[in-house]
Amino acid sequence: MSQGNGVHTVHSDGAWINEVAGQQVGDRYETKDAAVAAGRDEAIARGTEHHIHGLDGQVHEKNSYGHDPRNIPG
Repeated sequence: MSQGNGVHTVHSDGAWINEVAGQQVGDRYETKDAAVAAGRDEAIARGTEHHIHGLDGQVHEKNSYGHDPRNIPG
C-alpha cells in the first residue's frame, strides 16, 4: 500500500536524512550512500516511491517499489 508521496532522501543541516510526509524517519547519515540505502529499505517496506535528492534540492533519481500500473504508454 502506498503512503503519501514516498520516501525522500535529502540533505539537511550538514547530514543526509530520509523523510516521509516532511517528517524525518530513521537516523541521520554522514554519507549520501548510507542514507540512500536506508531510504530504499524504507520505501520497499512501505511499498512506495523513493525520491533521491541532490545537494541542490532537486530530485536526481526516483525508484518505485509500489504497485505501478502497467498500462502506461511508452
